[in-house]
Amino acid sequence: MKVVVVGGSGLVGSQVIELLRSQGHEAVSASPSSGVNTLTGEGVAEVLTGADAVVDVTNSPSFADQDVLDFFTTSTGVLLKAEQEAGVRHHVAVSIVGADRIPDSGYMRAKVAQEELISSGPVPYSIVRATQFFEFAPGIVGMSTDATGVVRAPSAFIQPIASSEVSRIVVEVVTAEPKNGHLDIAGPERFGLDEFLRLGVPGTDIVTDPEATYGGGRLQQDSLVPTGPAILSEITLADWQATR
Repeated sequence: MKVVVVGGSGLVGSQVIELLRSQGHEAVSASPSSGVNTLTGEGVAEVLTGADAVVDVTNSPSFADQDVLDFFTTSTGVLLKAEQEAGVRHHVAVSIVGADRIPDSGYMRAKVAQEELISSGPVPYSIVRATQFFEFAPGIVGMSTDATGVVRAPSAFIQPIASSEVSRIVVEVVTAEPKNGHLDIAGPERFGLDEFLRLGVPGTDIVTDPEATYGGGRLQQDSLVPTGPAILSEITLADWQATR
């Protein structure tokens, strides 16, 4: 089957392409660097010619509230319209576990808006909601650092997962029948967010602060972890770190 991976040059996208090709599928990377722009529509119709499925693992270049909302709604709208015209039979998007439980985060609101466009759109779909990746720890430290240079994080639960496992599951999903719904995926271990950052970025001084936000949103204890059925990876943080 032909699968177009939008955002195919990124962390997950590049792994998805490699896995699909290893299974004998035609996997095509679509990104501005390959002449495909899902904001303007440039190159979209051409790359979707003959495609059976699309995997969307794009991300906004700006995390400002309005910018990220505009990115996900515009890009998704352009894709879905072009997919319908091209006869694409399966749209797969990667989203975030708990996005709908953190409404004061502009980024999470944008992901919810993206999900709503997909679920109400014209193309059969599957939404894979993942927890935070192990690889994200340094980035979370960066966005959790206040103006004085202190890293503050709450002890709310996080259940991180290896990006390679996200990619593996996305490939399983896109090569199966559309779910017309979502599934949650997560790692096997729960940590406090503060604890995860200490383990993920050793040597960093993390101040546990129940008032600290995540992506601009206040967290309840279970905001970022699955609260219902979920697919759990077997790769622990220690397993992953041993391979780095």
